[in-house]
Amino acid sequence: MSRVGVLGGTFDPIHYGHLAAAEEARIALELAQVILVPAHVSPLKQAQTAAPAHHRLAMTRLAAATNPYFAVSTVDLDRAGPSYTVDTLALLQDELGPTTELYFIVGTDSLVNLAAWHEPARIIRHYRLVAVSRPAYPFDPAALDQVVPGAAQRVTYVPIPLLGLASSDLRQRVQRGQSIRYYVPPAVADYIMRHRLYNSEGMGGIEQ
Repeated sequence: MSRVGVLGGTFDPIHYGHLAAAEEARIALELAQVILVPAHVSPLKQAQTAAPAHHRLAMTRLAAATNPYFAVSTVDLDRAGPSYTVDTLALLQDELGPTTELYFIVGTDSLVNLAAWHEPARIIRHYRLVAVSRPAYPFDPAALDQVVPGAAQRVTYVPIPLLGLASSDLRQRVQRGQSIRYYVPPAVADYIMRHRLYNSEGMGGIEQ
């Protein structure tokens, strides 16, 4: 059976923290590939995305192009409504077939809210979860089992370099006219500059 990782997110913008998580999970679990899935609407985020979907997809594709083991899926962007993880994984499973085992990669900061996810019991029943470390959010399997019984047995913990990057911080840096060089792949930084994303007044003076 082939193992395939899935990393979803708004990717607004995608950055090296996302890519490091995908790569570390791929190596640790010997995944055949990791599919990056830009979300249409994240049900657990109240605010709308800052960049339109087509820009977030374009940046994700530019970032994925740096690694032959990465692929990009538009499964969430091609459908209406909230991007529930359980639906995303079900659609990908249909595409890849029963001989593929899906591993959903998620930060420990998001995993603590597993009970609030849509149909968490169904997720852990059919798919594997990969918890990657995030600053200030230690992996606590006992606490996880208290909110979703049996979850800990379906989660593999993979520590990654704690880069401490957040897309919201990068958007604020752009708005302040600060450089985002070394935070995102060069092609993504160039795309943000060319399309003047995250700054309504333009980005011509930002060093990339």
